[in-house]
Amino acid sequence: MTQQATITVERLDGPAAAQAEEAFRTVYAEAFAGPPYDETADGIEAAFRRFPSRTGQSGFRAALARTADGEPVGMAYGRPLGPDAGGEEGHRTFGLMELAVRGPWRRRGVARRLHEALLDGVPAERVLLHVHPDSTAASAAYRAWGYRKAGEARPWEGADLHDVMVLDL
Repeated sequence: MTQQATITVERLDGPAAAQAEEAFRTVYAEAFAGPPYDETADGIEAAFRRFPSRTGQSGFRAALARTADGEPVGMAYGRPLGPDAGGEEGHRTFGLMELAVRGPWRRRGVARRLHEALLDGVPAERVLLHVHPDSTAASAAYRAWGYRKAGEARPWEGADLHDVMVLDL
């Protein structure tokens, strides 16, 4: 497979994303293997133990990028944040949970296309995400797309401190 292959991006609802779990896992495992994430096999397994429940959450949506022969090259997913996420009422904020592109397909516009497909038609006022501050390429992309740093947080117990970024829609 050449790096010049045509890439398609498809938006998926929760059930369709659950059916494509292996593709999401493939992208996640490769994209987060190196610094600053250094994801381990145990970490990947833990993330994907939660995946089926996430795909079943109200408003969950995903985007998956593939080559013409079906090889997964990038993924994104998220859901509207509710009262369990800092007092949000309604669906004013969409939480971008993951956005990743495998190494050979980076810097080709795939991440932007995933981001656009995921957010197209989202009935929210803003998007919120966490990004590791040492992930300079991701942080730069988010800033170029209009995100601003709104603070810092640890997205889970034991996590490094991450930048909280917000995009007004």
